[in-house]
Amino acid sequence: MKLIQLPTQAFEQKLSQEIEENPALESGKEDLDEFQDSNQEDYDDSGNETIETEINIDDYLSDDEIPSYKLQTNNYSADDEDTRIPYSGGISFNQHLINQLNTYKLSDQEAQIAEFIVGCIDDSGYVRRSTEDIIDDLAFSENIYTTHEEVESIFEIVQQLDPAGVGARTLKETLLIQLKRKKESINRNLAINILENSFDHFVKKHYNKLLQKFDISKEELKNTIKEIEKLNPKPGGSFSGNLTAVEHIVPDFTIRINEGELELSLNARNAPDLHISREYDNMLKGYAESKDKTKSQNDAVLFIKQKLDAAKWFIDAIKQRQQTLMLTMNAIMHYQKEYFLTGDERKLKPMVLKDIADIIKMDVSTVSRVANSKYVDTPYGTKLIKEFFSESMKNDQGEDISTREIKKILQTEVENENKKRPLTDEKLSAALKKKGYLIARRTVAKYREQLDIPVARLRKKII
Repeated sequence: MKLIQLPTQAFEQKLSQEIEENPALESGKEDLDEFQDSNQEDYDDSGNETIETEINIDDYLSDDEIPSYKLQTNNYSADDEDTRIPYSGGISFNQHLINQLNTYKLSDQEAQIAEFIVGCIDDSGYVRRSTEDIIDDLAFSENIYTTHEEVESIFEIVQQLDPAGVGARTLKETLLIQLKRKKESINRNLAINILENSFDHFVKKHYNKLLQKFDISKEELKNTIKEIEKLNPKPGGSFSGNLTAVEHIVPDFTIRINEGELELSLNARNAPDLHISREYDNMLKGYAESKDKTKSQNDAVLFIKQKLDAAKWFIDAIKQRQQTLMLTMNAIMHYQKEYFLTGDERKLKPMVLKDIADIIKMDVSTVSRVANSKYVDTPYGTKLIKEFFSESMKNDQGEDISTREIKKILQTEVENENKKRPLTDEKLSAALKKKGYLIARRTVAKYREQLDIPVARLRKKII
């Protein structure tokens, strides 16, 4: 089950690790040397005494009745080991800011306060704490007694650091810091004026109130809004040294259309050529032919048999993984055949994990493991398999339709709406009902949030 859950890249790492740790397992296009029962017989040591080379089941059985040596050897890494490729971390965002602080001439206390404030800055570039809390913490944890005025003056220094806008406590503050660093212009000055004096009206997009209050034209307001939209609401995210592990998607399956028929293939990297080491198999045969057998030879043959058994078990597990992956994806492909032939998301049928589990006669958890971590390369792009699963609803004809289809239509309605007067959830519900989808306003709101579509008021634009 753990092998099934692994995506292609993680599976390759697991495979390399297993080959490295088990010398009885080899890769390459050679004939498999099956571990025959003939190699598991008892051998005569002195003509009278029989050496027991068969593995003692009682010593190796675990709670789930699988010999522990088949799951883990002495030098085997833990199953839950982090297999991500390490990347150079560079310097941290926090260290990047402290390095800049060192260029300022500060007293010892000012430097300590500045470093403490920098330590409070999160990955987005904000300080999410009040000045009073910072003063208290400095007194209790750093034994530094300061005033509100001194902390505020240090905040001004911290807010001069790069990237612009860092060290702010609110969205309004970070936008103003960035604007004040820009070259002076009419739009820039008006933007500062609007944010300082009518931030709530701006956030709520009460454009008529802004036009009246500042006595400006629609064109002037439109240009000013564009100026503000160029700013970064999360300045910490722009730090290039803030490196994270990059996930490279490798499709586990490929679906192609050939003369109107769907063809499914498994990524060749999921189907490695593995075989049992001939050298290790020959060692057991040599032991069988040997007349004089020492205790060290007996210990060695027991070790060899364990490695051979583990190698054979691993090969069988990989074969079972390949079969399960193909069986599951093949069922999904045929269940959603209309979608894969057309690419139209409205053709996606309602499908839950149990539907596929019933078809392939496997447990729902098995289907879940395949769906949650695997990708398929289709003529319409690389897709995460779990995206093909959705619940069902009935339309006005009584037919079962996928919630994915409804979300797609909802998205289209929002894209085509008049941005001067965006549709409310109630109006979107009415529009869907006209198309035959009986969706309540509350459900529309839920789907809108899942699609990351803001409420009507925040979709409003000056045309």
